Amino acid sequence: MSMCALLIALVVAASGPVEADLVIRNARIMDGTGGEAIMGDVAIRGDRIVGVGQFEVSGKPREIDAAGLIVAPGFIDLHNHSDTPITQAATRLNRNFITQGVTTIVTGNCGSGRLDVRRYFEEIDEAGAGTNVAHLIPQGKLRASVIGEQKRPATDAEVEKMKQQVDQAMKAGAFGMSTGLIYVPSKYASTDELIALAGVVGQHGGIYVSHMRGEGTTLLDSVEEILRIGRESKLPVHISHFKASGEAAWGLAAEAVRMVQAARADGQRVTADQYPYIASSTSLGAMVVPDELRDRDELAASLKDPERAEKTRRAIQREIDERRGGGSLFVSRYAKQPAWQGKSIAAIAEQEQREPLEIVLEIQLNGGAQMVNFGMNEEEVRLIMREPFVATASDGGAKTPDDTVPHPRNYGTFPRRLGLYSVELGLTSLEQAVRASSGLPADILGLKDRGYLKPGLVADVVVFDPEKLRDT
Repeated sequence: MSMCALLIALVVAASGPVEADLVIRNARIMDGTGGEAIMGDVAIRGDRIVGVGQFEVSGKPREIDAAGLIVAPGFIDLHNHSDTPITQAATRLNRNFITQGVTTIVTGNCGSGRLDVRRYFEEIDEAGAGTNVAHLIPQGKLRASVIGEQKRPATDAEVEKMKQQVDQAMKAGAFGMSTGLIYVPSKYASTDELIALAGVVGQHGGIYVSHMRGEGTTLLDSVEEILRIGRESKLPVHISHFKASGEAAWGLAAEAVRMVQAARADGQRVTADQYPYIASSTSLGAMVVPDELRDRDELAASLKDPERAEKTRRAIQREIDERRGGGSLFVSRYAKQPAWQGKSIAAIAEQEQREPLEIVLEIQLNGGAQMVNFGMNEEEVRLIMREPFVATASDGGAKTPDDTVPHPRNYGTFPRRLGLYSVELGLTSLEQAVRASSGLPADILGLKDRGYLKPGLVADVVVFDPEKLRDT
């Protein structure tokens, strides 16, 4: 018996003809497990899968001929920032993710997003959304609600208040808690404070998800911190957009991966996600401005103070220098000067015949800009991508095309991972790439009713042509 025939034989057959509303015929089925694809059909009745593989069908259901195509579970984007867009009329369809094959997104990432979990879900349900939405408790927003943006330890009473809010949010349906430990005020939390909050998440069976404290030269310390949080809080931990960022950090990714592998070998539940690009994206302030000066008024005051101005300028200049003098920093969105969008700080400075520092200060004093930073090494991106504990996730959000120049991950993450890295480059099998986009993220979240193509599960299904699915 051939391997294909054997796999088909292993598909559990229904006890009799399947009643279905829709049958997808003649497809290569990749079920989300990462196992070898089989040839067969997928039957759907209502919102559930009722048949996978070889089976008889009763009645006359609608049929779709998927010859030459792949049928897979709908993709699950573990790291999405559509918290506000998914509730707005222009973007609630989430079209830029539906067209990538995404059927579920996770919001509340990087410690930012909606804190009122129950009301957030109600708003989504009332107006509808193009994708399913799972949500994480945003620790930064939580800390701000209790302490504000003060740089100080939380008192015992404040920690207790935050723990109560975490408990309420988990009961309202949150899947876990996220941190953004490079952002104010999330970063002001000590490891012990995070352990206390994560312990409550763990009691509810949730997960701790972190944009770690450092993704550059302090990457290994950051990995150790998240592993400690997992051990002491007794819950699964998940590394957001796993990477070594900045040329000074290149070479650290392999050891970071080994640390996670060792923890997993010891029985700790540790996973990660990744977007398949060498560039990241966040605000200009988060990239180059000291924490205490990210507020526009604070920055302006420091530049007017003779005793502080030179120190401020030196601090920002150091960060610019580490990013190729501004050559790796590209303006994505800056309303004050749309003509600068898509250009690097270095190129803008040359065009304006000014220093890159002056361009950065002008942008910050005018409200800041969203940036794209080319800071990762391609070989390290591929190294991380090969790991079976790394899911594919966008770090993007629901958008409609406009005159800005957003990071392409908003439109191309999943096609790039499957089409470029698997089909064209063969970095992993396509089955493994599908798993990284479906079954693995479902397992990470603890979803029991989707993420796989199995009878009885929700029919979140994507059909695609592997020869045409590409990011452009």
